Amino acid sequence: MTFAPEPAHAHGTVPRTAVVVCNLGTPEAPTPQAVRRYLAEFLSDRRVVEIPRAAWLPILHGIVLRVRPARSAKKYASIWTPQGSPLKVWTERQAALLEGYLGQRGHRALVRHAMRYGAPSIAAVLDAVKAAGAERILVVPLYPQYAASTTASLFDVVGAWQRRVRNVPELRFVKHYHDDAGYIDALASRVQEHWRVNGRADKLVLSFHGLPRRSLALGDPYHCECLKTGRLLAERLKVRDDVVAVTFQSRFGRAAWLEPYTEPTLVSLARSGIGRVDIFCPGFTADCLETLEEIDQVARAAFIAAGGKEFHYIACLNDQHAWIAALAGIAIRHLQGWDTAGTDDDGALEAQRRRALAAGASG
Repeated sequence: MTFAPEPAHAHGTVPRTAVVVCNLGTPEAPTPQAVRRYLAEFLSDRRVVEIPRAAWLPILHGIVLRVRPARSAKKYASIWTPQGSPLKVWTERQAALLEGYLGQRGHRALVRHAMRYGAPSIAAVLDAVKAAGAERILVVPLYPQYAASTTASLFDVVGAWQRRVRNVPELRFVKHYHDDAGYIDALASRVQEHWRVNGRADKLVLSFHGLPRRSLALGDPYHCECLKTGRLLAERLKVRDDVVAVTFQSRFGRAAWLEPYTEPTLVSLARSGIGRVDIFCPGFTADCLETLEEIDQVARAAFIAAGGKEFHYIACLNDQHAWIAALAGIAIRHLQGWDTAGTDDDGALEAQRRRALAAGASG
């Protein structure tokens, strides 16, 4: 095996710590060509589509990648911003803010963002932080609930990267934080702020990304973790169980997926006389195609067409203060034992030493 060249090393360099926050990814542009490249990488992942390759690849390249890119490109175009894909914009901002929040709490870590599919790739970002002197790397998926098709797929890429590295840094992973108190508080804060401004709906629908139903039988904890997030959020909001509905969106193909499905649930609510719904997507930490187009456009239209009167979409956590603070808390817990105080320069280390001495003298 040939290993990747190591970055130049200078003796006496202070080792650094890096935090790499990872999201799913996005096409580079809302065009059929860009979407085709993105979908080809995404749908070729064995973690995402667990159909035998001999059966799936002819379908993928012969049908899906010929038909779906043009349709998906129109959807992306409907939510695209002057700065680019919302997912890209929010993920970049979350990483930048996290570095600042960690710094304010005394942790001088490099923080970078990466995408499982598309750019910047996880491998490229790991190369970059390693070249910047990081000998300890914490990988933080922006998926609160663990799923093999998301979190494990991300870990696969990190494992493939380390297999080609000669001088492998220390690596840590955050598996999930679906029941983290800070995360739940951030979700509650987002909903409560919406209620303060707009009042409460008759029903709060919590929509999570769906998975094939067989994933539950195969041992994937995702469904249980989504339900726990929903239960903890309802408790934190102090609302009755019958006010909150947990649903699953984004079905693909003909197989049975986790139920209840989001759009049929909304249609049923409208037809039963529920005039207003608030809908929130706790499993998405940044607004993206699945929230802005699938929920705020398509699901909204379905609810209104079925007789609903008011449809209120509650934005994702995005750059909310409570969320970035919670993310910092999650990172700090997993950084325990790694010296991240003042690793940027010797002056910061000296300042830390002087503060410790002063505290000892005053005690």
